[in-house]
Amino acid sequence: MRTSGVDRPAQEPHSGSVTALAGDGLKPPYGSPIDEDPTLRDQNEYLYFLRRAFDGMLGALEDLGDDVGNVRPPLPGANSAYAIAYHCVGVADYWIGHIVAGREVDRDRAAEFTATGSAHELRRKVDALFQRLATDLESVTQTALPHNTPPAEFEGPDRPLSVQGVQLHVLEELAQHHGHIQITRDLLMRGARS
Repeated sequence: MRTSGVDRPAQEPHSGSVTALAGDGLKPPYGSPIDEDPTLRDQNEYLYFLRRAFDGMLGALEDLGDDVGNVRPPLPGANSAYAIAYHCVGVADYWIGHIVAGREVDRDRAAEFTATGSAHELRRKVDALFQRLATDLESVTQTALPHNTPPAEFEGPDRPLSVQGVQLHVLEELAQHHGHIQITRDLLMRGARS
């Protein structure tokens, strides 16, 4: 499978329920059996696509290595690949965990953009995030109303959202930032070769 500029072996789909993550903690709840409860099947599919976005981001970050992954490209307002991916953990945790499920989430959005660390550390944070998200989404239906409303100062859709609307917003953010990380990787790798 080609995810971030290098060939990587395809991950085997996991066919368990939302909460049945693989024993090594690295494989997400990919796929779902046909006879599974429709709500769980929908949430499994949702988590599958979130995980694909995170796997792509982490793959690009791993391509850069930890030193370069924490470097901002020489563009006004640019962020490091690590900071963007770290921000995405905050986005998913806050919007799904707090807004949808009502879980308390301690988030410092501004600090997300100055975060530094290793791809390995971040992969562990993403794995822990998916454990929380699976629990958050276990009993949620897409047509339900979220438990909380985002503060007015938060950037996001400027209309009330259903659970499905919040989920789409998170997927929108992750897809957008996955692209940002790929562009950041390409700029930094090109700069290293120059």
